[in-house]
Amino acid sequence: MAKAAGSFGTGSAAIPLPIVKQGEVMSDYTELDKKQDMSILHSMGYAQELERRMSSFSNFAVSFSIICILSGGINSLAQATAGAGGAAIGIGWPLGCFISLVFAVAMAQISSAYPTAGGLYHWGSILGNRFTGWLTAWFNLLGLVTVLGAINVGTYYFFMGSFGTSYLGLTDTTFVRIVFLIIITGAQALVNHMGIGLTAKLTDFSGYLIFATAIALAAVCLIAAPSYEFGRLFTFANYSGETGGNVWPATSGTWAFLLGLLLPIYTITGYDASAHTSEETVKAASSVPRGMISSVLWSALFGYIMLCAFVLMLPSMDEAAKQGWNVFFWAMDSQVNLIVKDILYLAILVSQWLCGLATVTSVSRMIFAFSRDGGLPASKALSKVSPKHRTPVAAIWTGSILAVLFVWGSSLVSIGETPVYTIVVSCTVIFLFFSFAIPITLGLLAWGTSKWDKMGPWNLGEGMFKLFAVLSIIAMVLIFILGIQPPNDWALYITVGFLVVTGVVWYGFEKRRFKGPPIGEEVAKRQAEIAAAERAVGEA
Repeated sequence: MAKAAGSFGTGSAAIPLPIVKQGEVMSDYTELDKKQDMSILHSMGYAQELERRMSSFSNFAVSFSIICILSGGINSLAQATAGAGGAAIGIGWPLGCFISLVFAVAMAQISSAYPTAGGLYHWGSILGNRFTGWLTAWFNLLGLVTVLGAINVGTYYFFMGSFGTSYLGLTDTTFVRIVFLIIITGAQALVNHMGIGLTAKLTDFSGYLIFATAIALAAVCLIAAPSYEFGRLFTFANYSGETGGNVWPATSGTWAFLLGLLLPIYTITGYDASAHTSEETVKAASSVPRGMISSVLWSALFGYIMLCAFVLMLPSMDEAAKQGWNVFFWAMDSQVNLIVKDILYLAILVSQWLCGLATVTSVSRMIFAFSRDGGLPASKALSKVSPKHRTPVAAIWTGSILAVLFVWGSSLVSIGETPVYTIVVSCTVIFLFFSFAIPITLGLLAWGTSKWDKMGPWNLGEGMFKLFAVLSIIAMVLIFILGIQPPNDWALYITVGFLVVTGVVWYGFEKRRFKGPPIGEEVAKRQAEIAAAERAVGEA
């Protein structure tokens, strides 16, 4: 069990401070624990088809790997340096991380009561109704598939900036980009195909690698820093427009700072992976909420150290702003020894690939969970679990293929000077947070009613949950406003268009067809099916 050195909160559990140890060894997972986990799953109408062998640390590591401060934190760094400057990191990073934390805390409380794969979909259904569950699932699924594409595109551009162009002489073309994505996404899918054991080992390694590389990068930056001007971390500037390489259109200093909040908010997401892997995690009702919150707190802390050190290393904030999206490579090339730089680049590149690996795990579990209740076309195939590998093989490869197709299709089109890919990614991050906000809002309304009258074993207490739920709703409004600002102003029209299409599909087709997850008497009717499904994979 992951443990915390301290905590705050009330009730039978509290928010763990960011100290996580390697989770319990499997020998600590007793037969009684196994029966309790299966009993909770059976009570929600589902069989133990996936293999439950992820420790608390592994559950933490899968979310920590998706957050990956070495991916989003580095690839989006220009949002800060070309916006409000040093204050966007020194002040903006902790503020943005807190915004992400309030979602994680509220979701963690719900996850303890309902620890199932595709968690958000079930929360939206149980705490609301069939429609809210279906809507949550589509928001989350669309966000996960496209974010997987975005992560691997980020890996591609990092590869090109670090090794692809300088060492291999590659040129950025659509063909090179898609071939690269096919190779790395295919490898991520293959590892997931082979079982949660191998995936968990690699994401465990990823957790340690991210820690070590972030500290090493911070140390190198501090050693290379010409001076330690700590004041620049709290100095506001306005580099929007041409002075910041047109990362942001020219705007006011206040908006430049607010837009910079997208760096930590967009980076510190993906913690729902802990919930998606609930059915593969031992003692899930306690391990999952701790994994979610610990991944956010650790990422916030180490990301802050790493990014502050980078800002201190910059020879000039004005010159750094001019580099636009290329600021990271510009600074490393000018300040860091070639061999040291390449070693760091390799570690970062591996971390980014492992980030995509964990994202494939998350998106495939969402597809699997939604499909076993008939929420997707070809649901029977997508919800099938391999008896040999105990993984949802069809869901894994479907999610991976869709992510590559998304990148290929959207990269061919532009709206004005902005690629459709960039706009859609902005939309789908909004969709992800919508998928977080819907069950949180429903939980706030449902608590104390017949829909939800008992907290899980990880219990903050009613007052703390309601506080973080309200803060999440307020934060969702802020994220939506920021997410539709130029150059992504078309995101508003795409979001509205998606909602219109969603309404047509629901009222035209799904309202009559989709039954949702089993609730009430339907759970009891499924017991024979549950036993048969578990015998098929050798669990019974």
